[in-house]
Amino acid sequence: MSTLKDAGFAPARYENGRAFTIAGFGERYTQQTLQNIPALWQRFASHIGKVPGQVGHDTYGLCCNPDSQGGFEYIAGVEVTSTGALTQPFCWHTLAPQHYAVFEHRGAISGIGRTFERIWKEWLPGSGEEAADAPGFERYGKDFDPDSNNSVVEIWLPLKIR
Repeated sequence: MSTLKDAGFAPARYENGRAFTIAGFGERYTQQTLQNIPALWQRFASHIGKVPGQVGHDTYGLCCNPDSQGGFEYIAGVEVTSTGALTQPFCWHTLAPQHYAVFEHRGAISGIGRTFERIWKEWLPGSGEEAADAPGFERYGKDFDPDSNNSVVEIWLPLKIR
């Protein structure tokens, strides 16, 4: 791991995450259809700040409910306090407390796929860590600007506790 850290690629930090619910718009994707995720964000964007029970201003890209063929559900959403007031087309997922490695993607959002690739193909195999069978997510906070080449997005990778 020190080699990867010296090369400038290591988690920004480790976190013990809390339970919380993300609600938004979701669809199923595969590795071959990932390029369609921005369209989901475009459909959801006008709802940000107006989702019943929304907490804060951060947005999340949640990867959950994988299938045996490599597909998964992706939810473009926000944190909510409850789901009782949500109607179609909203969907939601509640995350359990989990241990995470948190990475920062810095730069244009179009390059986030390369950051994910480095996490899974470079960092994880050499880290001594093992990914948990749990949802992972992207957190788009105050340092994210979709139109900037200087944006920051956090990638929360769930880890097995050893």
